[in-house]
Amino acid sequence: VQLQASGGGLVQPGGSLRLSCAASGRTFSRQTISWFRQAPGKEREFVAAYWRGGSNTYYSDSVKGRFTISGNNAKNTVDLLMNSLRPEDTAVYYCAASTSIILSSVRVSRSYANWGQGTQVTVSS
Repeated sequence: VQLQASGGGLVQPGGSLRLSCAASGRTFSRQTISWFRQAPGKEREFVAAYWRGGSNTYYSDSVKGRFTISGNNAKNTVDLLMNSLRPEDTAVYYCAASTSIILSSVRVSRSYANWGQGTQVTVSS
């Protein structure tokens, strides 16, 4: 599967952005598609997961209640709606996909074989 991430940009604290991840291929409904982010000098960290075509969703504690992950199985897209953005949300955001990931590994970046190119999100006044 090939992934294309889009939607990043510059936003003020408290603002919102929507990221989108478009996936190619015919296995979308079996994919787990997740968003990760990486800030300068930091490790890549898990943000949210759209588990196996949307049967469940998972979030990191740092974004829970502010970010919402959703999918459109007909369009093969997974969006990340980010509300109440903070300067510490600034990072390059990546989407990743896997058909074989197990639940205990959904937050582990090395568990994903397929990655999009990343999109920059900057939260600053």
